[in-house]
Amino acid sequence: MACLRDDESGGETGCWAASSSSSSMKVVSKRLSKINNNNNNNNNNGTSDEDEKNKLVMKYPFEKLFPVYVYAYARNDSPSVSDSGTTTTTTTHTLDADPIWHAITQDAKFQAENEPILCSILYANILAHDSLERSLCFVLANRLQNPTLLATQLIDIFSHVIFHDKSIHRSIRLDLQAFKDRDPACLSYTSSLLYMKGYHSLQSYRVAHALWNQGRVVLALALQSRISEVFGVDIHPAAKIGDGILLDHGTGVVIGETAVIGNQVSLMHGVTLGGTGKEVGDRHPKVGDSALLGARVTILGNIKVGDGAMIAAGSLVLKEVPSHSMVAGTPAQVIGFVNEQDPSLTMNHDATKEFFKHVAVSFREGRSNGEFSCAFHFRM
Repeated sequence: MACLRDDESGGETGCWAASSSSSSMKVVSKRLSKINNNNNNNNNNGTSDEDEKNKLVMKYPFEKLFPVYVYAYARNDSPSVSDSGTTTTTTTHTLDADPIWHAITQDAKFQAENEPILCSILYANILAHDSLERSLCFVLANRLQNPTLLATQLIDIFSHVIFHDKSIHRSIRLDLQAFKDRDPACLSYTSSLLYMKGYHSLQSYRVAHALWNQGRVVLALALQSRISEVFGVDIHPAAKIGDGILLDHGTGVVIGETAVIGNQVSLMHGVTLGGTGKEVGDRHPKVGDSALLGARVTILGNIKVGDGAMIAAGSLVLKEVPSHSMVAGTPAQVIGFVNEQDPSLTMNHDATKEFFKHVAVSFREGRSNGEFSCAFHFRM
């Protein structure tokens, strides 16, 4: 077990072990205070933040605390492949250039001060790293590891994929923003990064999808299996999913091989995008931008769900859904249209009182006329 020594405090020693957790919390708290005090002094003395950061890393090397991440933390520059196919070296995001990462690190420091028992978690997963990409690799690897698939191996796989695919840099941030903006249970970027399995499963899928496109099919499928086992979310690595996606809760989500999901889509728990039988080829749904799929929605077959459509919880969708329509039922039918351009962003699942009054009146009139149609075209 790695230990942390604070020689300047008269030889006080803290170890990341349960038997001495209180002393480690004190040491980490002292270090947080030193970092904050040094930052304030640097601003007054004109010392650059980068110079002070290097001094702090040399004085308090994170690799002594978390040796599993030594090789990844030490590399500040990462190779990337340009559009022309040439390999170049690019520097990872800095705090100033990445406001989301800056907010995460500041929140992690605040949480460490106010909840010392979480210090080791916050340092290992966030504060020991210099970018969101590195932190995410560490978090996912430690969630998905098992005795035969080690965290160090997974970190190597995730790092190689993420740092060579610039589109993933964008996706992980837009997804993180989606969780922060649309999930009222999400307190901060930090809580999504550390604790929300919907976010974890989605980013793990993105790595598996990149591996699938590289022809590493067996590894991609092995990763899919592990994601399903750990998170309860089954996304085929060949599926195509856009940016700014919210998997709220995530549990029970199933997305088939030829499914396509647009940008800014919100999916509740239990959503299934499946086929209708043993047919091969293009056999799964295509969901447009900004659609909202309620809990336990099942969409079967190669059908299209239009942009901005809203599908009520528990619906079984077997035919195409018009854009900006609201469908419900088993099988689902159009029951109205929504005025909202992007229902996935507002997350408003509830119809208005006037809407339900209209449905009740229409149904009563339909019964008196011997008609039982549920297709009430009413604009909300």
